[in-house]
Amino acid sequence: MDQDVLYFFDRKSEALPLYEAFEQKVLSAVEGVKVKVQKTQIAFSNRHNFAFVSFLPVRKAKERPQHYIVVTFGLGHQVESPRIDGAVEPYPNRWTHHVTVAGEGEIDGELMGWLREAHDFAFLKEPLNKAPIKRISNGK
Repeated sequence: MDQDVLYFFDRKSEALPLYEAFEQKVLSAVEGVKVKVQKTQIAFSNRHNFAFVSFLPVRKAKERPQHYIVVTFGLGHQVESPRIDGAVEPYPNRWTHHVTVAGEGEIDGELMGWLREAHDFAFLKEPLNKAPIKRISNGK
């Protein structure tokens, strides 16, 4: 196990086996995935980030399991499922979804299907429309 991953789970070591199962399934299901450990999340990417693992408090404290990870992924549409703890549309047709995972059995075909779809969506998406940069010539 990568030292950065161990450090990430230092204060929530009980959730490490969940992450290990999740990472193994993602790396087995999707080719060419890069994993980057950051301060508050672990990102999974191809050309762009398509999934994240964190401890984002997407449920009220009394509704959260004792040990869990939150899997976040983006799609071009909103998923309607009781498993989705939250979904927001930060940009038109770009939906961010959060799923709380408390047991290895929850890393199932449905979740992996969403992640494969998120991988494909991230790989094919174009950059956000941004205003073109206007260059000002000084006449020389």
